[in-house]
Amino acid sequence: MAKIAVVYWSGTGNTEAMAAAVAEGAKAKGAEVSVIECGGFNASMMDDFDAVAFGCPSMGNEQLEEDEFEPVFSSCEDKLKGKKIALFGSYGWGDGEWMENWEKTCKAAGADLVCDSVTCNEAPDEEGTQNCRSLGGALAS
Repeated sequence: MAKIAVVYWSGTGNTEAMAAAVAEGAKAKGAEVSVIECGGFNASMMDDFDAVAFGCPSMGNEQLEEDEFEPVFSSCEDKLKGKKIALFGSYGWGDGEWMENWEKTCKAAGADLVCDSVTCNEAPDEEGTQNCRSLGGALAS
């Protein structure tokens, strides 16, 4: 059974809803899932999981949330090499540049991005929720 962490930051609840759907998808594939707000996660925990889904909305000028999430994620970058990773997040403006940059960072660190990242404009609709479930399922496979 795969052990998966769903690590996220959410300011409005949109990315939190996405995290819940990611967890549902992974559990449906038989994974043991821990859903963790980013403040409760650190780099030393990366080795405890077979795969990690990171979720963060676009903030400011198309960037990760910089006070809480970005420091946690940056501390994990050295642990990404060869690790099964998936990314998700919501946005209210922009064109997804934050996700493209985030994917590049993960690839440069040697992460195994197991599926396409999922982005939702504001709260996830039914399609976005299903895409999040599929992302969770891909991590569990």
